[in-house]
Amino acid sequence: MVYISLIALVAGGDLWLKHRIEGQDPESFPRPLTGTKDRIWIYRNHNAGFPFGLMEKQESLVKTVPLVLTSLLAGGLLAMRGEKGKKARKLGMAMVIGGSLSNLYDRYVRGYVVDYFSLRFGPLKEVVFNLGDIFILLGAALQAVCFSLEGGKRGRDPIAAGTLGVKEKKIKRKVAIDKQREIL
Repeated sequence: MVYISLIALVAGGDLWLKHRIEGQDPESFPRPLTGTKDRIWIYRNHNAGFPFGLMEKQESLVKTVPLVLTSLLAGGLLAMRGEKGKKARKLGMAMVIGGSLSNLYDRYVRGYVVDYFSLRFGPLKEVVFNLGDIFILLGAALQAVCFSLEGGKRGRDPIAAGTLGVKEKKIKRKVAIDKQREIL
């Protein structure tokens, strides 16, 4: 229930901010956000493609790929609901799903994603994004950390991992040869 609430909060908050931006006079953009010492600027950009406007002419692809990926993540989160622990993985998945749902809504209803702020320092000066994008990035980073930390704990194929001893490898090889002889 906590993860569903987070998804709703992220998607709803981002959509509310997008609605506020879209309701303002387009001539008032871009502008610095008050109280940020010009470090955050507010924009009103419409992105019909993937990040940075990539493939904006491929409308069906730009709509379908995020829909499929978000559906897979949602299915994964549902499948994990009965598992104990893995809170960080579930949190990361919920963050990505929440941000993605907001952008999916934009793609299907508006025909473009509303991007509305930029951090005005370093290489980020040229990038305009939205709250959903931030949660997608943070959730994906959290997922990556979880997967890297769980890597040593997962059950791996001992042959592929190279952890079998010489004796075990000989036995496996002999069993494989015997099976081939039975087939022939």
